[in-house]
Amino acid sequence: MEALRRLIREVPDFPKPGILFKDITTLLKDADGFRAAVDAVTDPYRDPRPDVVVGIESRGFILGAAVADRLGVGFVPVRKPGKLPWRTMQATYDLEYGSDTLEIHEDALAASQRALIVDDLLATGGTAQASVALVKRCGARVAGLSFLVELTALEGRGRLAGERVVAALQY
Repeated sequence: MEALRRLIREVPDFPKPGILFKDITTLLKDADGFRAAVDAVTDPYRDPRPDVVVGIESRGFILGAAVADRLGVGFVPVRKPGKLPWRTMQATYDLEYGSDTLEIHEDALAASQRALIVDDLLATGGTAQASVALVKRCGARVAGLSFLVELTALEGRGRLAGERVVAALQY
């Protein structure tokens, strides 16, 4: 995991002053690092395997699609408003630097499905909490949440009480 940690660039004051942004693009461009990151996010959920992976826009798409491929399951995107072409459901959430809304197609998940939610970063937990709400509103069950990075000081895990949460790296 230290090798992965060294591949993540820290960008001060992005997207606003006081935020130390964990930039995973430097990890993604490294083939071995990317492979190891996908393994770290996938492995805790191989058994039992979820039925589908839900990836949160936008870096969650990168990791989530790779995780879905590794697990041999489908992929469902959770996106910002106005990006999905079909009827959607919305959930609004707070982040450490504002608020936003996420959407999922209303027919994206079946009631019998177990969904693994994947994103690059767990910070305050708002994005993840909104994604959990969307999965449940579709009638599906949350198999767990898997993140590459968790910023523990922001206590996002606390907003996900009752859910299985795994993070490969903690800061």
